[in-house]
Amino acid sequence: MILRKKLSEVSQTEITAVAHAPLPSQPTEMQDLISKAAVLLEALPYIQRFRSQTFVVKYGGSFMDSSDPAIRNGVARDVVFLEAVGINPVVVHGGGKAITRAMDKAGLKASFIRGMRVTDRAAVHVVEQVLSKEINPEIVGRINALGGKARGFSGTDIFTCRKLERGSPGEPDTDLGFVGEVISVNTEPLRECIRRCITPVISPTARDENGNIYNCNADVAAAQAAIALKAKRLVFMSDVPGLLRDPQNQESVISHLRIDEVDALKSAGIIDKGMIPKVDSAVAALRVGVDKVSFVDGRLDHSVLLEIFTDQGVGTEVVL
Repeated sequence: MILRKKLSEVSQTEITAVAHAPLPSQPTEMQDLISKAAVLLEALPYIQRFRSQTFVVKYGGSFMDSSDPAIRNGVARDVVFLEAVGINPVVVHGGGKAITRAMDKAGLKASFIRGMRVTDRAAVHVVEQVLSKEINPEIVGRINALGGKARGFSGTDIFTCRKLERGSPGEPDTDLGFVGEVISVNTEPLRECIRRCITPVISPTARDENGNIYNCNADVAAAQAAIALKAKRLVFMSDVPGLLRDPQNQESVISHLRIDEVDALKSAGIIDKGMIPKVDSAVAALRVGVDKVSFVDGRLDHSVLLEIFTDQGVGTEVVL
């Protein structure tokens, strides 16, 4: 047994034996703590890279309607974490199912054309009430209750739109009523929030040049916000794992997608229906400077953090 020796008296064999000796066994609790430290160290370079950058998060999907407080608080916790590490989150939210319930209660029939909600004058007021006066304050309240700082905005104060005209090639445009296409973003209230380290939370409604209120696609609104704010990243949260090569197979996630692959996937029917505005919005954002767009599953705990702060990520990343 070696007690003490001068360095010159220690043989190479003895040095090698000490170097390769197993570390003392650690209690399970200590191993858990070490694992947590490893996760933080993996996140560190991303935190350093993204500090002071703006990230736009589109919050939508059926998980928004969950009665489980843990699920409803999950996204809010992720937003608070982003704030805490010096990232500037901007949230644009949806709320389609809540709108449908409110329309049913008001005796208004919900109808859709190619996935777009037909919105007459009566329906658009229900949309604004649900999105801007019910869902929006709830999200803001959850972020603030968890120690973050958030401020709610009706999209009518942020987004300007034009009436959306949709028709198939060779067919007349379809009148969807008060459904708008976002064409400009009032960024100053959002930048003022960012300067004060407050997260803006925005509903996807807008006004046209005549002051009329319109219902807008939240994916498109989020992308336009990201473009106007020159955001670093845009993250779409929904209730699917990402862009699926086979819509019937939840394991067929396309983890990496270049925008020059999009047209072929559309032709093959892989990008279809509600995924089309998401992907088109992603492409538009990437072409004007957003670094990366991600599609993540909001039902997965901390999916936003896993996508941003880990080497492997989750869901689908779309890049130039």
